[in-house]
Amino acid sequence: MTDILLEVQGLTTRIGTAVDAPPALVVDGLDLTLYRGETFALLGESGCGKSMTALSLMRLLPPGGRIAAGSVRLSDIDLLRLTESQMRGWRGGRMAMIFQEPQTSLNPVLTVGEQIGEAVRTHDGHPRRLVEDRVLELLDSVGIPDPVRRLHEYPHQLSGGMKQRVMIAMALAGDPELLIADEPTTALDVTIQAQVLRLLKDLQRTTDMAVLLITHDLGVVAETAERLAVMYAGEIVETASVAEFFAAPSHPYSRRLMESLPGADKRAGRLAVIPGRVPPLDQPFVGCRFAPRCNEVLAVCHTDTPAWTDLAAGRGVRCHLWSEGVPPALASTRPIHPEVPPPPTSPATVADLLKVEDLAVHFPIQRGVFRRVVGQVRAVDGVSLNLPAGRTLALVGESGCGKTTVGKGILQLIPPTGGSVRYLDRELRGLGHRRMRPFRKDLQIIFQDPFASMNPRMLVGDIIGEGLQALRIARTRVGRLARVAELLDLVGMSPEAAERYPHEFSGGQRQRLCIARALAVEPKLIVCDEPTSALDVSVQAQILNLLKDLQDRLGLAYLFITHNISVVAYLAHEVAVMYLGRVVERGPVDQVLDDPRHPYTRALLSAVPVVDPANRRQIIRLEGDMPSPANPPSGCYFHPRCPEAIEACSRDYPGETRLGDGRVVHCIRVGD
Repeated sequence: MTDILLEVQGLTTRIGTAVDAPPALVVDGLDLTLYRGETFALLGESGCGKSMTALSLMRLLPPGGRIAAGSVRLSDIDLLRLTESQMRGWRGGRMAMIFQEPQTSLNPVLTVGEQIGEAVRTHDGHPRRLVEDRVLELLDSVGIPDPVRRLHEYPHQLSGGMKQRVMIAMALAGDPELLIADEPTTALDVTIQAQVLRLLKDLQRTTDMAVLLITHDLGVVAETAERLAVMYAGEIVETASVAEFFAAPSHPYSRRLMESLPGADKRAGRLAVIPGRVPPLDQPFVGCRFAPRCNEVLAVCHTDTPAWTDLAAGRGVRCHLWSEGVPPALASTRPIHPEVPPPPTSPATVADLLKVEDLAVHFPIQRGVFRRVVGQVRAVDGVSLNLPAGRTLALVGESGCGKTTVGKGILQLIPPTGGSVRYLDRELRGLGHRRMRPFRKDLQIIFQDPFASMNPRMLVGDIIGEGLQALRIARTRVGRLARVAELLDLVGMSPEAAERYPHEFSGGQRQRLCIARALAVEPKLIVCDEPTSALDVSVQAQILNLLKDLQDRLGLAYLFITHNISVVAYLAHEVAVMYLGRVVERGPVDQVLDDPRHPYTRALLSAVPVVDPANRRQIIRLEGDMPSPANPPSGCYFHPRCPEAIEACSRDYPGETRLGDGRVVHCIRVGD
């Protein structure tokens, strides 16, 4: 590829206008080159400046933001020299952007057709009478089934994958040469993620469009990009082809990111973590910006700013280990996977701590003035599982399959419609709030969004100590504060954090605070609802290490709800796969992940992006979306999407088949 589409030189962006505080240098002297038709990935932790780079290229900076220096040339036109009026013709036309959260990017009061039509009229120049035809063409090109019906629907009526496809259709309305995709698959299930990534690749082949992919998912980068750049604290620290990078990353920061990835091969030990956090960008830097967190730091790193070193054509690094006079071999002699002692194993237990049989949670569908019940949403429709003390059971599946509802039904946060939930052989279903209160001490939950689950007006110390006061475990404020200090130390945070508010912490720190709150009342079982879904790999490694340490030390049981299969492989002992409110396969984690027997499990695992090419599976494409739980199909719920379905699959729901390796599978073809 020699046809350069985008050339960025010395891009410098500052945020902040306060006279009493220095502006934050969010992008510092960035150089970047993109070729037509290629996918270029920008990697790094939250706070490194990836999204600000994208907003700088689009000239969509927030109030107080300004581009202080540099040039951004797209097809030999310097975008930084265009007036705002001229830039509007390029923005959304020659270059477009997909934002991270489609739900907040789409207008909730306009239909899908109106929103895409607006982009078509602005950039495509179609007359009004032909706009709808062009919108239908775009919806069809991004793989949305029944586009005529979807045209008149609102964003809240679409699934997460569908909303992301609508965002892509809007971006394509102006036939862009460059598409900037900011974390386009972060909150999507692996199957929907595979569909979106395949869609982008197909569009590239037909339009020769270049894609700047901003992500922290190394698996997605390994499977979709040709080249990448690693960003840290506002500057590029490494560039390479994807193959070269994953074979031997050059910068210590890149290697630590790789070491932080969870997987089955690291179950016996702890994940490598990067201590500290990305430094604030409103300060002057002396020396290497990564030096305070680097495990290969040299004396010169604290005093001299590292220069950029070209290692080969298209490959470079910003690190003193590769500077002149320091042998480059030094960077490759460090082990990628450090030796770590295996953690102590949890003691075996005979009795189950939790036993769930045929759990059902149905929500009524009400219509009319008198709110008559006309149907039921079968969110959970007969789930059975058991969980011993000191063990982790992972619950995986696509969004909407009922995973979170299972967790809330077990804790009686949502009243179950049927079935049995027995904790230490005591039935929980049907207990009122008062009779359930004694069990709240033993059963806790860590919610998916730590910021939304904490009161922003309360100090962290009061948030963590609230359970101690409510359950009368620590009756005095002095006793509660002492216990809070112990808990903060347990999750690796300073006791001074008790005097601060939730908004003063990073995402990983807030998740640690939620773990401390759950541990405050000394529970025996914790429901972990996607606790690492929105975290960088380095912060995710810290949280997973913490959960594993606490389980070994305190004998905790975890019901771990997630769609991250690599986390399941690292942390879980058993796994249950859910589809449309029911468990389709359950068993030991190594058996299920290495040799899946249900067609849905095989499809789910095949869509997981992996770093190592040797471990990649042939992706099994699932057509269409998951059916509505308000109107599930007859027979096996999966048969309308199953590539192996036969006529008998549509008659009756398959009973359970027990295999010799401890697995239970609901499929009539499991013996074939």
